[in-house]
Amino acid sequence: MVRAVVCRELGPPESLRLETFPSRPLGEGEVRVAIRAAGLNFPDILMAAGEYQLKPELPFTPGVEAAGDVTEVDAAARGIAVGDKVIVKMRYGAYADEAAVASSQLVPMPSTFDYAEGATFLAGHGTAYHALIDRGGLQAGEVLLVHGAGGGVGLAAVEMGKLLCATVIACASSEEKLEIAKAKGADHLVLYSREPFRDAVKRITDGRGADVVFDPVGGEVFENSLRCIAWGARVLVIGFTGGIGLARTNLLLIKGASVLGVRAGEAVRKNPALGQVRLAALLQWAEDGLRPNVSHRLPLEDYAKAMRLLIDRKAIGRVALVMD
Repeated sequence: MVRAVVCRELGPPESLRLETFPSRPLGEGEVRVAIRAAGLNFPDILMAAGEYQLKPELPFTPGVEAAGDVTEVDAAARGIAVGDKVIVKMRYGAYADEAAVASSQLVPMPSTFDYAEGATFLAGHGTAYHALIDRGGLQAGEVLLVHGAGGGVGLAAVEMGKLLCATVIACASSEEKLEIAKAKGADHLVLYSREPFRDAVKRITDGRGADVVFDPVGGEVFENSLRCIAWGARVLVIGFTGGIGLARTNLLLIKGASVLGVRAGEAVRKNPALGQVRLAALLQWAEDGLRPNVSHRLPLEDYAKAMRLLIDRKAIGRVALVMD
């Protein structure tokens, strides 16, 4: 029998239910994975509320990434064996203790990771990679401004920005989050409540501004970011946890700046070659020491509490559901 978190009606995390089902037979070329951990991402919450661009047919199980052990392989599947430790890439369905998926959805888990780290790696770090490299073209020596630097994608951007030899300014809502950002390599720390970040960026850069802005927050953060950018800046729109921001087009014109939308998963679906390059780089960096910061690990039955950690901004880095 399989346990899974099920969304039968759109709403808050508390409207979801933990249910039990029989395992389904494998289809041609499919692989069965015993899920040991599932990563939480803000789109899971939006999807369950019906507020995300992807709207699965009800009922469905949230969750876009998991990690576990291969327990069964259909004869038509290639390159995978029972016992392999894998990361599972999904559009939804990860909040469960078992998954039957195509072998193409599996990625070998880095040898340095535990299951919770494996389940919280590709979505956040893949988004940061696509944003900073594919979309933003971040160059060594440039100034990278990271908003929400205590969150999962924000911390990934901080860490990756340093790998790319940028000067990283990390902005977050608490000292505790900034300490983790510092440990991940941030050069400058900005506490939102202490100083307007646009003033801090101008002070840190002697008035020049940031070359690349990584913004998963939106709202007023997006609008004020346009007031502390350098000539030719690239403003990366990752998400809108703080609301939809409005672009001051005069500021973009004056600075010769660009605003770039970031959809890491959709970009790979449109151009699979991008994903192959990204995955190879991320897996190598993982073996070299890149890893997610998992601040909370909760049992599957505490899915609503885990989702609330994201909603209430209490997570530092990533949250994982564990199926031990």
